[in-house]
Amino acid sequence: MKNYKFKINGKNYEVNIGEAEGKTLHVNVNGADYQVEMENAPAAAAVQATPAAQTAAPAPAAAPKPAGAGVTVKSPLPGIIISVDVKEGQAVKRGQKVAVIEAMKMENEILAESDGTVTAVFARKGDSVLEGADIVTIG
Repeated sequence: MKNYKFKINGKNYEVNIGEAEGKTLHVNVNGADYQVEMENAPAAAAVQATPAAQTAAPAPAAAPKPAGAGVTVKSPLPGIIISVDVKEGQAVKRGQKVAVIEAMKMENEILAESDGTVTAVFARKGDSVLEGADIVTIG
């Protein structure tokens, strides 16, 4: 098992990467176990690079902000997306449910932080996300 420590957006993450079984990789992030499905089953040497890129996915969150594309709604905790309730181009009101995340066997609604139009949807049903991961952007 490979062990890594990441600092993403000022938050520390301890990531333990287990063995790959076909296209499935066993990953533990801050004590939470995940089964990461890889789109391509790379050679053994490349497998080590793939999880780091997937784990570091929340880092690009800053990209939409300089472009002035709006407010990015982020995951308040690590978990699994069980529904995404908005689409790109859809008008939303502050407090409207945009997604639902399951964490520790509880469903948590993720709400729009402002009125506007959804300009980007980053999460899909079934995605495992870390705390701070981008869910949608509202412009």
